[in-house]
Amino acid sequence: MTTACNLPTSFASLNAHVPLSFFFLSFLFISFADSLHFQITHSDPQAVDILNEGDAAASIGSVELSSANYYGTIGRATYTHRLQLWDSGTGILSHFTTQFSFIIGTQGSPLNGDGLVFFLAPVDFQIPPNSAGGFLGLFNYRNAFSSKNKIVLVEFDTFPNPDWDPSFQHVGINNNSLASAKTMAWNASLHSGETVDAWITYNATSKNLSVFWSYGLPPNSSLYYQIDLLEALPEWVIIGFSASTGLNVEQHAVASWEFTSSFDTTEENRRDVKRIRLVIGVPVSVGVLIIGMIVVSVIWWKWKQITKGTAETVQLTSINDDLERGAGPRRFAYTDLVSATNNFAEERKLGEGGFGGVYRGYLVDLDIEVAVKKISGGSKQGKKEYTTESPLAWAVRYKIALGLASALLYLREEWELCVVHRDIKPSNIMLDSSFKVKVGDFGLARLVKHELGPQTTRLAGTFGYMAPEYIRTGKASKEKDVYSFGVVALEIACGKMSVGSMEGRSQMELVEWIWDL
Repeated sequence: MTTACNLPTSFASLNAHVPLSFFFLSFLFISFADSLHFQITHSDPQAVDILNEGDAAASIGSVELSSANYYGTIGRATYTHRLQLWDSGTGILSHFTTQFSFIIGTQGSPLNGDGLVFFLAPVDFQIPPNSAGGFLGLFNYRNAFSSKNKIVLVEFDTFPNPDWDPSFQHVGINNNSLASAKTMAWNASLHSGETVDAWITYNATSKNLSVFWSYGLPPNSSLYYQIDLLEALPEWVIIGFSASTGLNVEQHAVASWEFTSSFDTTEENRRDVKRIRLVIGVPVSVGVLIIGMIVVSVIWWKWKQITKGTAETVQLTSINDDLERGAGPRRFAYTDLVSATNNFAEERKLGEGGFGGVYRGYLVDLDIEVAVKKISGGSKQGKKEYTTESPLAWAVRYKIALGLASALLYLREEWELCVVHRDIKPSNIMLDSSFKVKVGDFGLARLVKHELGPQTTRLAGTFGYMAPEYIRTGKASKEKDVYSFGVVALEIACGKMSVGSMEGRSQMELVEWIWDL
């Protein structure tokens, strides 16, 4: 069995289907999710973007959340604008990354506490009463371990409370509880008064919350925790910092803060897929039922009109009529396909599947190139095998990877300016009929002089292809494109997407999966 089709022109038949047209038109009314970005490098007493509550107050160069001179203090500083963490219309989660620097001063006292936290909470969240000391200004004895809490936080805890903390100073990730779900030891007393640089990132695809921190050096300490924020938090939240002291004193100050969130509309989580299936399934099922009834009626009417032939012949005639009207794949004579593929020459073969080979052909009468699949003689699957994909040969994969590398080399070194693309991924790589690579979509690209180093820009690109250091620093460089090329090369080699299910595990990045092998 040999079949050919011209895929681009087949989409024209969609215009004839009113239910599908109406369904796709309804997507125009889906609201777009809001992203958020801000950068605060110093405290301005007149600034309106930061809300200081409790004992928090703006000072020169920082926000003081508490003073080292008083006991039982609570200070909170939040961004005045709300953050949309996920989209209720699609169920898509937002990626986000935040970088901030802070100072914890113990004033040389061997007894100090209690710490500072970065938190996400509902927009109506208020400072609870009696929440000083180890409650960090976020909890009290009534709600410390309540299942009704809707708050996620990263704590830099300086005083181990035996009722819920480990027996050492620590950095912890807390999920709706005062007790940390994941912890790592740190020594705040040893670095009293020194500036701490911290980064917190959330990958909405892998559901991974990552924390990095250091003292004026590249991050040398890190903590990871997998959490589905769509389940843990409401759609809209507030973000900010909270600090408290109890019977011991301690200074807490935030010197700088930067935050960026983005919705990756090209990758949907599992709940979104289920929701889309439901939205598509209902109208499509109804449409299929109606069309099925019409088809049955037409076949029955034709059967009444035809006096000769069996019911099978009548059904085949109806199908052939549909094909001639353009309602399905067009029929071609076998001799036409033999001529188009040069008698299915080996050099025309694009790939070999389990049920047959796919060949590149050229139809002279239509002046178009087509893919022709020739079903093997021993096949028992019939027409179902027509849709089976054929894997690319290793030589073709190598040619694609080499072509992409050559294109990046030209952008990096061979043109008069260095072009940093910032969004190298498979959907931006185009192939012609001979599998030559062309790189497209330069909407996020930046021009950089060859002698200049990395340039700080607003975070842009596609998660899963962005280098970790670019996510943390926001500095676009040639090396960022090289990392993206490496991810694409891995996809070409192993046939897996940059983010997906790996050997039965939950959603995770391809680089992380390969690193764990």
